[in-house]
Amino acid sequence: MDTQSFSRFEDKAKVVFKDKALLRQAFTHRSYINENKNVKLEHNERLEFLGDAVLELVVTDFLYREYPKRPEGELTTFRSALVNAITLSEVASNLNMNDFLLLSRGEAKDNGRARQYILANTFEAVVGAMYIDQGYETAKKFIERNILVFAEQMIARGNLVDAKSLFQEKAQEKAGLTPSYKLVRESGPDHDKSFTVGVLIGRDQVATGEGKSKQEAEQNAALRALEAKGWNS
Repeated sequence: MDTQSFSRFEDKAKVVFKDKALLRQAFTHRSYINENKNVKLEHNERLEFLGDAVLELVVTDFLYREYPKRPEGELTTFRSALVNAITLSEVASNLNMNDFLLLSRGEAKDNGRARQYILANTFEAVVGAMYIDQGYETAKKFIERNILVFAEQMIARGNLVDAKSLFQEKAQEKAGLTPSYKLVRESGPDHDKSFTVGVLIGRDQVATGEGKSKQEAEQNAALRALEAKGWNS
């Protein structure tokens, strides 16, 4: 993919990068490097690590300032909903990030949950690249335009709900059982682990979710379970 191709993303994102190689790196998945060992590219995981921290700071600062009377627990729930893999992958899709991913042939064929997770990570990597290329304010404005612009409406409508609590309530009401969670797998180095957790009603696994912590993975699993059961309305 040439530089001209990435210019379409810059138009969509409303940010023109000074260092085009940095933007290209943000879209480069590890699988692409493994399959194309001769290319002089780095994968995006370090940028993702940085972008995750920038994203969390921007969102936390926004929630702290905008909702001064809300307790810490509610703010944590709001933040989790705004920066989880499901939300980020939806925002990434709205920005057409899927069109610019550099993936192995195998990963390119998978359009399921794995792609959703890759898109969320890529969004964080782009934020990290933006921070390096143009500083905090540019990254902050990008996050405001693409995530925080929806926060007030979502909170007012009650969309930013604690998915685990809601799923437990619905499961007890409709199935007479309390859901349980099990760790399906974990991957990555100690400083940057990823977790996949399954949520069960009785012995039946309803859904799985991914996250950078077990708590986030459980929230995402509960959210998917609500969707699977049609209990999210």
